[in-house]
Amino acid sequence: MSKPLYIAKQSKRLTLEGARLILAAAVRRADALGVPMDLAVTDDGGHLLAFNRMDGATLTCIDVAVAKAWTAACSRRPTHEIAEIAGPGRPAYGIHISNPGRFTIVGGGLPIEIDGQVVGGFGCSGGTLHQDRDVAMTGLRALTSRIPAKIEPIRRKGHSRKRRQPHLDS
Repeated sequence: MSKPLYIAKQSKRLTLEGARLILAAAVRRADALGVPMDLAVTDDGGHLLAFNRMDGATLTCIDVAVAKAWTAACSRRPTHEIAEIAGPGRPAYGIHISNPGRFTIVGGGLPIEIDGQVVGGFGCSGGTLHQDRDVAMTGLRALTSRIPAKIEPIRRKGHSRKRRQPHLDS
């Protein structure tokens, strides 16, 4: 029988560079569609990491994009899936009023998942629901296409050998 694990030994984090990569690809796609959008990237806790408001994007979509990213990151699921279960008479009806001003059931928010772990959320707002989802998927594909199958831990410069980590679960 193994000892219980009380802390996570490793967790992946989305970097600012990764967030910028997502945004750049999404902006190119939105430009190709001719739809100015507000685009938000959050970390795994729903905290804003990066934001891009395209010229001509609707002012009311700023908060919507951030809310979509927050919802996707914190619920660990796409916002359009939540919309399917949150309508009147559905099992999650009323969830959209939780976390006042933040939780949204509008499509266009996707969790950013790497190797089965959610590392953030991405929200797009300004087009139709189909356009928002299309732009969001384009941004996420840009990130996942550049990540190797197995991510190695980040090593500090000047440290070529692995340091021994103390065992915290003994």
